[in-house]
Amino acid sequence: MIDRRRLLLTAAATAAVAPSLAHAAANDADGRLNALLDGWFEADIDDNPEYATNLGLDRGARSSLSSKLTAISPDAIRADRDKAISRWSTLRAFDQTGLSEAGALNYAIAAFGRETSAETSRFAYGSGPGRPSPYIVTQLSGAYFETPDFMDNQHRVEDAAGAEAFLSRLEAFAGVLDGETEKVREDAGQGVIPPDFIIDRMLPQVRTLRDTPAAELAMVKSLVRKTAALNLSGYDARAAAIVDQKVKPALARQIAALEAIRPQATHDAGVWRLPEGEAFYANGLKSNTTTTLSAAEIHKMGQEQVAEISAEIDLILKSQGYTQGTVGERIQALNKDPAQLFPNTDAGKEELLAWLNQQVAALEPKLPSVFGRLPKTHVEIRRVPVSIQSGAPGGYYQGPPLDGSRPGAYYINLRDSGNWPKFALPTLTYHEASPGHHLQVALQRESGELPQWRRAGGFSAYNEGWALYAEAVAANDLHAYADNPLGRVGFLMSYLFRAVRLVVDTGLHSERWSRERAVEYMAASGAKPLDASNSEINRYCVWPGQACAYKVGHTVIARLRAEAEARPGFDLRAFHDKVLVNGSLPLAVLEAQMRG
Repeated sequence: MIDRRRLLLTAAATAAVAPSLAHAAANDADGRLNALLDGWFEADIDDNPEYATNLGLDRGARSSLSSKLTAISPDAIRADRDKAISRWSTLRAFDQTGLSEAGALNYAIAAFGRETSAETSRFAYGSGPGRPSPYIVTQLSGAYFETPDFMDNQHRVEDAAGAEAFLSRLEAFAGVLDGETEKVREDAGQGVIPPDFIIDRMLPQVRTLRDTPAAELAMVKSLVRKTAALNLSGYDARAAAIVDQKVKPALARQIAALEAIRPQATHDAGVWRLPEGEAFYANGLKSNTTTTLSAAEIHKMGQEQVAEISAEIDLILKSQGYTQGTVGERIQALNKDPAQLFPNTDAGKEELLAWLNQQVAALEPKLPSVFGRLPKTHVEIRRVPVSIQSGAPGGYYQGPPLDGSRPGAYYINLRDSGNWPKFALPTLTYHEASPGHHLQVALQRESGELPQWRRAGGFSAYNEGWALYAEAVAANDLHAYADNPLGRVGFLMSYLFRAVRLVVDTGLHSERWSRERAVEYMAASGAKPLDASNSEINRYCVWPGQACAYKVGHTVIARLRAEAEARPGFDLRAFHDKVLVNGSLPLAVLEAQMRG
C-alpha cells in the first residue's frame, strides 16, 4: 500500500523551501523519475510487439514491430523475472527528495506495480511477473488462444507492407507456440500441471485450431478480405502455406505435450497444491485487488455481500410474482423463461447483438448529466470468435489505441444464448461499454496530460471496480430500470455474481474447496446458470485472485462516494471526474487522492 504519510511529508517539505528552489528541486526530481519510468515504458514497447500494435505505436521508427510477436519461452520468462526484480531494486533506491505532488503520484503508482511484479518473480513457474497465473497455457490463455484473435482484430493491413508483416507474424506464431510448449514441460517437471478438467477443456480448443482448414481460419479470412480491398493478391495461398507447414505442426507439438502431462493431472482445483501455493495466491490477491486484504477477509466480505444482495433480489422477485423456492431457484426459473431468451440460433444471436447496440445508443445522451468528461472514441459490440468461445469468458473489453485510430470493442460470448436472458443483458453492456470500461479506458488513453505509461497501463481492481460501480450509475443515477423491475434484478444479479466470486475464488485457493463445490455454490446462488457457472469456475482456477478484483474495487469506490456525499456541496459530475482524471490507480493510491 502507498505510504500516504510519505506523500504528505514530501509535499510539506517542498512547500517549506523557497519557491524558486522548490521549483528547481521538483523539476530535477520529477525529471529523473520521468526519464526512468518513460525509459522502462519504451523498453517494454520494444519487447512486446503486440502491445505496441494494441496501442498504435508500431509505426514510424517502430514499424518493424508490426512484423513480430513477443518471444515466449522459459529463458524469455526468466529474463522478464530478472528485469522485474532489478527494476524494483532501482525504484526502491530512487531518491524521492523534491518530487512534486504529480511526481509523488507517479512514484506511488509505479512503486506498486514494480513491487508486485518483483514479488511474482520469486515463483519459478507460471506466466511471469505481473501476470500471476500458474499455467502458461490454459483454456483462456496462450498463443493458440490469443494470437489468431489478435491477428484478426488488431493487426493492421493498410498496404502491402502490412500484409507482409502479417505473414511474418504468422511465421513467428509457430515459434511462440514452441516456446510455450517448452515452458509447459519445464513447469510440469516442477509439479505444476493444470487440473485435469482444465486440460480437458483446452485440448479440444487447440485441436480445433489445428484441424480447421487454413482458408477457414478467421485470421486468414481477415487477411484475404483486407488485401482484396487493396487489390493485392496471392496472400491467401502464402498464408495457408505458413499455417499448414509451420503453425499446425507447432500446434501438434503443443497438443502432444498436453496429452503427455494429462495422466499426471489431478482434480484438485486450487493453487494451494502447487509449490509455495499459499504464497502464490496471496501475491495473486495483492496484485489483482491492489490491497492487503487476506483471503479470509475477502471470503467473509463475499459471504456478507451475497446475503445482503440476495435479500434485495428476494423483495423484487416477490413483488413480480416470483414467490416459490429459494432466491436462486426463482432466478433459475427466470433464466429459463422463454420470454427472456433470444433463440439459440445465428439469427437469434444477431438479434441479441442488435439489441445491445440499441441499449448503448439509448444511454449515451444521458451520460453528460453525470460526467463532466466523456471520451471521443466510440465502442463497437462484437461476438467472441467461435473458435475460442467454449473457453472464453462471458464478456470482455478491448481498449482503443493511444492514437484513437481504432474504436474500443466490447466482446460478448454467444456460445449459448441461454446464458444471456434479456433481463441480465443491460447491466453487462453498461459494465463493458459506457459508463463502464469503455468510458474509463478511452478517457485514460485520450488523456494527453498523463505520461504514456499511465495512459497505456492499468490495475485490475480499479478498472473492474469502476466498471462495476458504473453499473450502479446506470441503475441509480441514470434510472436505466425505472420501468423495468426485472432489469433491476439483472443489475443486482451482476453484483451478486461478483460477490459470489469473492467466496468461490478464495474457497478454491484458500479454503480448499473442490471445483464441484464452487460450481454448486455459484449455481445455487442464482448468480449464473449451471453451464455458465462451470465456465466461470474454470476461469478462477487458472487466474487465482483476478475474480476478486471486481467487488473489492467496487466496494472501495462506492465507499469513497459515500464519504464524498456526506460532505457539503457534493457534485456527482465533479466526483466522477476526480475518480477518472488520473487514470487507473492502485486502490490505496486512489483513496489517498480522493481523501487528500
